[in-house]
Amino acid sequence: MSRRQFSQEFKHESASLVLDQGYSVAQACEAVDVSETAMRLWVSQ
Repeated sequence: MSRRQFSQEFKHESASLVLDQGYSVAQACEAVDVSETAMRLWVSQ
């Protein structure tokens, strides 16, 4: 099974849901279909 790869732009836009638009991490994960681990990493970066 291969890992999915995401562009820097996708990561930035995804983290922006949490940082700028008031989504919870769980809501943002559901919206863009990524794991909470990935989302938390992107938000912290």
